[in-house]
Amino acid sequence: MGTEQTPDAETAPPPVDLDDISLYENRELSWLDFNDRVLAEACDPRNPLLERVRFLAITSSNLDEFYSKRVAWLKQILRTNPGHLTVDGLSIAEQSALVAARCAAQRREIEACWHGTLVPALEARGVRVVTFGSLDPAARASLTDYFMTSVYPVLTPLVVDPAHPFPFISANSLSLALWLRDPRTGTDRFARVKVPQNRPRFVEAGDMRFVLLEDLIGAHLNVLFPGVEIIEHSMLRALRSIELGTPGEAAEDLLELIEREVRRRRLAEAVSLEVTVALTPEREELLLEELDLGRGDVVQCTGPLGLVDLHQVAGLPLADATFHLTTPAIPPAFTNLTDRPAFFAALQSEDMLVHHPYESFDATVARFIEEASLDPQVLAIKHTTYRTSPDSPILQSLIEASTRGKQVAVLVELTARLDEENNIEWARRLEEAGIHVGYGDPGRKVHSKITLVVREEVNGVVMYGHIGTGNYNSRTARVYTDLGLFTSDPTICSDLLRVFNHLTGMSEGFDTRELLVAPINLRTELERRVEREIEAARAGRPARIIFKMNALEDRDFTRLLYRAGQAGVQVDLIVRGICRLRPGVPGLSERIRVISIIGRFLEHSRAYYFENDGHPEIFIGSADLMKRNLDERIEVLTPIKHPSLRNGLLRTLEMLLADRRRCFWTWGGAWTITTATATPKPSQSRTGSPGGRIENLP
Repeated sequence: MGTEQTPDAETAPPPVDLDDISLYENRELSWLDFNDRVLAEACDPRNPLLERVRFLAITSSNLDEFYSKRVAWLKQILRTNPGHLTVDGLSIAEQSALVAARCAAQRREIEACWHGTLVPALEARGVRVVTFGSLDPAARASLTDYFMTSVYPVLTPLVVDPAHPFPFISANSLSLALWLRDPRTGTDRFARVKVPQNRPRFVEAGDMRFVLLEDLIGAHLNVLFPGVEIIEHSMLRALRSIELGTPGEAAEDLLELIEREVRRRRLAEAVSLEVTVALTPEREELLLEELDLGRGDVVQCTGPLGLVDLHQVAGLPLADATFHLTTPAIPPAFTNLTDRPAFFAALQSEDMLVHHPYESFDATVARFIEEASLDPQVLAIKHTTYRTSPDSPILQSLIEASTRGKQVAVLVELTARLDEENNIEWARRLEEAGIHVGYGDPGRKVHSKITLVVREEVNGVVMYGHIGTGNYNSRTARVYTDLGLFTSDPTICSDLLRVFNHLTGMSEGFDTRELLVAPINLRTELERRVEREIEAARAGRPARIIFKMNALEDRDFTRLLYRAGQAGVQVDLIVRGICRLRPGVPGLSERIRVISIIGRFLEHSRAYYFENDGHPEIFIGSADLMKRNLDERIEVLTPIKHPSLRNGLLRTLEMLLADRRRCFWTWGGAWTITTATATPKPSQSRTGSPGGRIENLP
């Protein structure tokens, strides 16, 4: 038996300084890496054709939102605090320049994917996007008739002259920019025609041919400007900030304040101008002055602009060009229930963990709340909603519960970005139904996904809880992967009651025994468990962490995970989006693995696993490892206490880590796409429910 060798101190790598800014990825550039991964799915020939078109639409939509959120934020900080440094050491000016270059490159790649890859692939399947001028006379006549009857009445030509001010260009709207010559004076004028968003962008011309709506309008400009010389026309689009001001405690009526802010959003500052032709200095000066932009904010594209509208093409009835339809399973515990007493008896007998969309959201979560609303023994229902659908069956059930005399309290997050108008509408409807509606902590978003049902039973009052990782939204639950726990555990449900009382009442803080709640104890409890794994590794005992989340953005937590890797903890991270950590750095993170899975469904679930000296702990819930989630929002994580559920969820995480079909992995900061020939080589991507059932995905 040989003697264990100790590495020579002179050859051992020098200690790594965790304050070294080069160890931390830039947040914005890391997000753009994520969108590159979505774009890779659009370019991947292994995906069905229309799904690739859909991925390209998502990539384009993501980039638009990034401009409206993050580029808008950079511009604001550049004005108000130009000396600000991000955690990776970049100044705001440096970061803005890098982001602008990356965004421009990504725009070019999106356009190249459309023109160079997807258009030829669609043509090979008989789907063609053509110009109006290339159509045969009969097809042109048919589209002209459509234009005159269904498009022309909607259009409003706007010219800029002494009697007509420069028209407001709303966010994300497509416009034809025209340069006209006044026949009376010979003066050149700017005019704008907004492409209506309530007409199909891709206009059918027969035989699976489509003409872009702006092309159809452009071919009939003589109808809009009779007797006027049209010198040139092209396309333009402005992107505007979507940030709302933080209401804070000074808001007398939060509902009315957010409503006013949403109305003001259409007037928000422009952050980018996209054009399809190079502008002359005079024309550029006019547009930039009116939009209050600089020359660096102009992006020249080949077009078409606004490729989010490719969702229309992705919906075409093309055989074998989409993922195979799947029917979500209904867990046996739910299919065998015949009446409400049996339903709640089943929930009381054992915890249940469901995995959407593999298991039905409507037959589990929506049914749970529907049964509670109809059950005469249910006394009260408490619920949070962050994003939901306009036709939400869950909120309809809560209205029904209120009409039946139950105590119903709903926390509506009015500032859920881009869902404000829908949430305002629901808040008013819920209030009209007599429901106690609250808006949570001033200055803190209520991002938790929790429901509590209080029921009178033979042996007294029993509480039933649901804690999820995703929104109570029956539409997105079909395309987002999320987890949800049903439990009647008295300790967990008592913790939920404390959370709701905090949200609807007035208290500075509260204690929980099982739940991890931000900003109360979530950060400290997760950090304590990581430190426990570090101690185990240093003592030579098995130590492992598996985290699945949407983003690892918090610098302090990134630093802690580096320390864990240094100490010998095996750290496996499944991060969909932003990731500040660099795996594979010698002497620091060789034991840290980071993967990202992009596929048919949006990976949205959050799960946190700790080895805990052979007594594993797993938490699920609403929080990512971002500063805003850990310190500035109301978030809830719950432990999965039942051993079989915990083991099933661990198997799911292990299957995700073993993915070689939909997985992107990073080493030393560079993302690499796995291929079908990677080793090991499963036949296709697999993901499983926490109970161990496996779904095969194309």
